[in-house]
Amino acid sequence: MRTGIVTAAGPGAERLAVRAEQLGFYSFWVYDTPMLHGDPFVTLALCAKATHRIRLGIGVTSPALRSAPAAAAAIASLNALAPGRIVCGVGTGNTARRTLGMRPTKTAELESFTAALRDLTAGREADYREGARSSRVCFLHTGPYVHGGPYVDTGPYVHGGPYVDTGPYADAGPYVDTEAPVEFVVAAFGPKAAGVAGRLGAGLISFGLHDPAAWSALDRARRAEARDADGAGKPPSYLMTSLHVLADGEARYGDRAKDATGHIALSALILAAETPALRAALPPDEAAAVDRLLRLGGTTPADPRFHQALYRNYLGRLAPEDRDLVVPSLVDRFGLVGTRGELAARIGHLEKSGVDELIIQPVVDPDAEMAEFAGLLA
Repeated sequence: MRTGIVTAAGPGAERLAVRAEQLGFYSFWVYDTPMLHGDPFVTLALCAKATHRIRLGIGVTSPALRSAPAAAAAIASLNALAPGRIVCGVGTGNTARRTLGMRPTKTAELESFTAALRDLTAGREADYREGARSSRVCFLHTGPYVHGGPYVDTGPYVHGGPYVDTGPYADAGPYVDTEAPVEFVVAAFGPKAAGVAGRLGAGLISFGLHDPAAWSALDRARRAEARDADGAGKPPSYLMTSLHVLADGEARYGDRAKDATGHIALSALILAAETPALRAALPPDEAAAVDRLLRLGGTTPADPRFHQALYRNYLGRLAPEDRDLVVPSLVDRFGLVGTRGELAARIGHLEKSGVDELIIQPVVDPDAEMAEFAGLLA
């Protein structure tokens, strides 16, 4: 199985991308959550300039965050920096919307937005709508740009002494790249979004979904809607998750395991806290953890500032005072935790169910965690 790394967008991520490339990872991703992290396109531009081979992914953008032309320009600009290495995940904006106190967009919007991105980044026209008005849009200039001419400054600069540069400067290259292919993947937890992936010929990406049967169901839903009925040339499927390799004699539900996987477990509790149907279906220990989470945050689902109280540090390293929220069943459901042999077996089952690449988010000691993950499947 291929492996990848995901992290928060922001300055410094390029160092992790370089290290991930050195360790042999196939891909490096950043989240697109505007009110939590930095800009993913700025971050991946830094990563593109610092790396040479590794694929660079947005995990994931949404039609609720920016228009299709703006998103396409950002993606195609990245493609000009790292031709053929860009992977764009697209979803309904489950996290990015909820951090704004809003709800995810509809599946129909996800499909039309992804289709527009696919066409625009390939140099084709796409529909663009604003209210009742619509038009056909495309990139109007994909050729080279040239900035050149004399740069003259012979005066002193702030730190003292003359600064002299009277020669010409030149900068040339494409504005965007619509020739090298961009890979698109659709974020899915159920058959509707998987069907979108099938109709668009896109791959799948999911978060914290460790049940092989669920992955098999997603793959069936994708194939059922695919134009290529026999499934030949199946687009890749990606699983974003957390992972912890137990040392000899280490407790499965100890602090080290919780620290490595708790960020995803807490994301599940937060979603349950604001979704009554999910809250009602939880086992007693997890329902009690939701109640403790709300008390710690000093909030309720009816609070208009709920999202500000609970989404701070979302997907960041678990705070010590939050360890008690990560009950054993959450570790089992939302983390890959076990000995090397146990993890190899679990990952093998996921691969058989259709997962092509396993992507982890290191949050405690990224360098050490990446090295351990790289060695796990070597």
